[in-house]
Amino acid sequence: MTMRTLGIDYGERRTGLALSDAGGKLATPYDVLQAASLSQSISQIIQIVEAEGVERIVVGLPLNMDGSSGPAVTKAVEFGRLLASRSGRNVVFVDERLSSFQAEQQISARRRGGEKITRKSKKQRLDAVAAAAFLQEFLDGKLEGLEARRFK
Repeated sequence: MTMRTLGIDYGERRTGLALSDAGGKLATPYDVLQAASLSQSISQIIQIVEAEGVERIVVGLPLNMDGSSGPAVTKAVEFGRLLASRSGRNVVFVDERLSSFQAEQQISARRRGGEKITRKSKKQRLDAVAAAAFLQEFLDGKLEGLEARRFK
């Protein structure tokens, strides 16, 4: 069964969004939301979920390199739970430890390939590219959903 999936790299300042194709095979960067408030971010995301026919949401958890969690993970879990209850969609949490690094590498490679990428546009795109990186790994079966109860 295939389904349209939204990947979210949640942050207090910026939230990166990536969307899978209708077949649920390919993830692409979608947008970066500038956060005004948690409630406003969730409302914007619910509009996208409904407009794009999203059936499942994947939220990245910024775990520490040793696998432990800090305040950012707690905030991402709270965000995901609130989004699940307000959107009525299933929310899956995944480990996104290396997604920002992968996103930096992709953008740097595109710059070396001749694409004009300013520091400002790189910063704006980074979160959406990171969301696409972990969403693609999830779609490919390389990342499993994490049990949110582990993270208080």
